[in-house]
Amino acid sequence: MDRAKRIANIEALLVETPDDPELRYMLAMEYAGGGDDAEAVRRFEELISVAPDYPPAYHQAGRSLQRLNRIADARAMLQRGIPVAQRQGNSHAAGEMMELLQNLE
Repeated sequence: MDRAKRIANIEALLVETPDDPELRYMLAMEYAGGGDDAEAVRRFEELISVAPDYPPAYHQAGRSLQRLNRIADARAMLQRGIPVAQRQGNSHAAGEMMELLQNLE
């Protein structure tokens, strides 16, 4: 299945369950995987507004922002996400975000 069809399928599912964080994450990742980081960031931000306790959204948004060379925004996103992961006891996600934060230029 091509990316456009996957995006359309996910968007159709979101009509039924608009607050589903996993569907929103999948949609944002489709854009990121397709090289449309600007749209991916927009979709990750929508996800965070719906599900602010979803650590992967912060991590992947930070990566997309880094690819867009929006380093200050990437830092800010990761700095928001690290405490979310820590509060959940998700040391893996927190560690990945801390590592990315340290490697930002």
